[in-house]
Amino acid sequence: MYTKKVYKVLDMAKWTRYETLLFTGIISASVSLYYFFDLDWLKIPWTPLALIGTAVAFVIGFQNNSAYGRIWEARKIWGGIVNTSRTFGTFVQDMVNNEYATEKLSKEELHQEIKTLTYRHIAWMTALRHAMRVSKPWETVMQEKANREWNEMVSPPEWESNVEDDMAPYLSKQDLEYVMSKNNKQTAMLYLQSHHLRRLKEKGVIWEFSFLELEGIVQELYTLQGQSERIKNFPYPRHFATLNHYFMWIFILLLPFAIVSQFAEIGTEISISKPVIGGLFIWLSIPFYVIIAWVFNTMEKIGRTGENPFEGSANDVPISTMARGIEIDLRQNLGELIEDIPKQFAVIYDTQM
Repeated sequence: MYTKKVYKVLDMAKWTRYETLLFTGIISASVSLYYFFDLDWLKIPWTPLALIGTAVAFVIGFQNNSAYGRIWEARKIWGGIVNTSRTFGTFVQDMVNNEYATEKLSKEELHQEIKTLTYRHIAWMTALRHAMRVSKPWETVMQEKANREWNEMVSPPEWESNVEDDMAPYLSKQDLEYVMSKNNKQTAMLYLQSHHLRRLKEKGVIWEFSFLELEGIVQELYTLQGQSERIKNFPYPRHFATLNHYFMWIFILLLPFAIVSQFAEIGTEISISKPVIGGLFIWLSIPFYVIIAWVFNTMEKIGRTGENPFEGSANDVPISTMARGIEIDLRQNLGELIEDIPKQFAVIYDTQM
């Protein structure tokens, strides 16, 4: 456990190393100007800077709370998809039968109907997770260099395949052609499910009350899909995110003018009894500035990374893993052999996608 914590700290340091180097350069330049060129007038009082820092801290806190709210809502939505999918699989197996059928189906035919409905549901999840991974213009976090480096090691499986190939094993040729002709493929899938259920009800293979129950499940899937699409298609308001980023950088760029002069004054007091230490004390402002700037920048960066919980970053809701987990459950309960079912997506660097 201790080793994992150390690795996480190192990963965080690596993730922010470019900004850390920039902060080191900014403060080193400021100290050098103050120390070597005697620019003791190059300073600002702490009071206005403290007010700016307080405002920035409040805005960053608001951004992080909002970003976490979006992530948590997305996680609850996909948790609902997990539960509703299991319910759908159970209902289909128990409600598709010959009890009220006008023409009895064979055991193999009943199993095929159940399998078709179950596989189409898996295809619906596949289409939905692919739709959630489509890049939007406002999703810019993954364009940052550190995040691009991370994605070279860990990236969503949807980026390595296309939706048609991933859905093909679960749909008939006719259904696949119909779905691929639609813009919203997951919605088209639920239309097919409803039509199929209606046909089975007309044959008596599904009792009318059971049909209503299953249609209620389809309605719930529409609701969950719409909620997931709402988060994907509605960005975190740009005026909050953009201005917060600018405010943070204003604070970081002004901070050296206050912190360097403060350390210089302390060094002057120390030099009365310890001249060498007092003369060099100003250089201690470098690590202190870097720590302060790193904290503010990292908190703001965490908020930006969490704004879009389906973008494809390491901190996203692991919709690929969740969808594959549901698929494994449904297919195992269909009686399929473990070796015939796709394996769960691998966890890489303690990250699920």
